[in-house]
Amino acid sequence: MKKLSLMFAASLLVSPLAMADVVVIGHSAGPDSITENQVRDLYLNRSNELPDGQKATTFEMASGDAVRAQFHDKITGRNDAQLKAFWSKQVFTGRGQPPAEVNNAAAMKARVSSTPGSIGYIDEADVDSSVKVIFTP
Repeated sequence: MKKLSLMFAASLLVSPLAMADVVVIGHSAGPDSITENQVRDLYLNRSNELPDGQKATTFEMASGDAVRAQFHDKITGRNDAQLKAFWSKQVFTGRGQPPAEVNNAAAMKARVSSTPGSIGYIDEADVDSSVKVIFTP
């Protein structure tokens, strides 16, 4: 019984982040692939172009979303508080605006599939034919 209780307690410590496999998705007319550095540069306002030269539009899951946390942990190395501070500074200095936020994978796919030159990220399990996977961290 004690062993079972320990296993249950340990399972509660396993984060939902470990369960998700995030992928970067793009518009069907966009590039077929992108590098990790290019994704990082787009999400940290260091670049505004996709590898094929198109002007990029980035979309972001809402703050507190598990897929967002996994994406930024793997790609930018920043948590929500750090991202909020980063974008506050970017806006204050006139350097840029944060990506538009969406509430779920369906909304992310809808925005990316209807916006040429756009990228976003979702759990790999949510990918369908409306978007294409252009990077897997």
